[in-house]
Amino acid sequence: MLKTQVRPSRDLRNNYADVMKTLEQHEYVVITNQGRGDSVLIDMDDFAKYQQALHNERIFAALQESKAMLDDPNVELTPHGDVMAQLRRRREERSHV
Repeated sequence: MLKTQVRPSRDLRNNYADVMKTLEQHEYVVITNQGRGDSVLIDMDDFAKYQQALHNERIFAALQESKAMLDDPNVELTPHGDVMAQLRRRREERSHV
């Protein structure tokens, strides 16, 4: 779990190197402006991991939704060959325009 450090926005100006050291330690920094949370700073590697986790969540949700559709007896499925044929026709129509 990431540790949190709360710092006023002026620390970005006055103590930038110290703030960056905090990020290197895999902590994140909540920046306040006039005593209220304004933004969050996070190390780029941690941010990439966060983005990957969000992406994985979205993929998992889409797979769950697809599974639910497959389990629904009222959903009509189109055979793979028919879908591919439709896509080829559309591509050919666009190339002739």
